[in-house]
Amino acid sequence: MTRQDFLIKWGVYALALLPVWFLELYVLNRFPVFGVTPMLLPLAAICVAVLEGAVAGGGFGLAVGILCDAVYFNTDGTMTIGICVLGILAGVVAQYALRQDLVGCLLCSFVGLVLMDLGRMVVRLLAWQTPVSAMLAVAVPEVLWSMVFVPPVYLLFRWVYRRVPKKTVL
Repeated sequence: MTRQDFLIKWGVYALALLPVWFLELYVLNRFPVFGVTPMLLPLAAICVAVLEGAVAGGGFGLAVGILCDAVYFNTDGTMTIGICVLGILAGVVAQYALRQDLVGCLLCSFVGLVLMDLGRMVVRLLAWQTPVSAMLAVAVPEVLWSMVFVPPVYLLFRWVYRRVPKKTVL
């Protein structure tokens, strides 16, 4: 893969991330369901990781994590590392244990969202900030509402995946 192919490929993935970001930040944020809004940016990173593999998923997850830290409230830089690790894990699991399709993406997305919410819960429990029942009342609807958007996000990135050069050398 040439440098130009590489730049075009990841530039197109970045452009595909823009409508997902816009939808999460400006549309779905205005219409909370059960008091929560979905998290689409981590889903985008997981979808790319499922399609592209561990190394590319980690790199894209790092970029999306930086964006999440800029967009989400009170993350303190944890999303950068967290989504990068989720991208790597989703890529490995999709490459070696699951198929790289919608079902694999659904499973990786569910586990990824649950791990993200568990991580946030553990941090708040260690700081004695919030009771578990209150955190579960937010985390469960957030994961379920976010899972509704996995198929459209996956289809968007699969459409990009089919149209860009395949070989990634990082």
